[in-house]
Amino acid sequence: MPNDSYGGICVQASHKFRRQHPIGPYIVDFACPSAKLVVELDSGQHAGSACDASRDAFLRREGYRVLRFWNNDLLQNPDGALSMILQQLADGPR
Repeated sequence: MPNDSYGGICVQASHKFRRQHPIGPYIVDFACPSAKLVVELDSGQHAGSACDASRDAFLRREGYRVLRFWNNDLLQNPDGALSMILQQLADGPR
């Protein structure tokens, strides 16, 4: 996926996202610490992954909301993904 797609999401969201950000023992694809939001982009190897479930549970215990998108879904519908991210940002941290 081209980097400008990632950058477009970050810029349009007007929140500070960090790429490859460490949280506890994990490194997440994108994190917005102030909004306690994590965005993960997954390929086919993540389908039904028990590791992802453990990781998500840890992140939620730390107060983060986790959004996961399949790479293909993001490529085919970037506006839909952006809309979901913006909605989570508007909802604020929980």
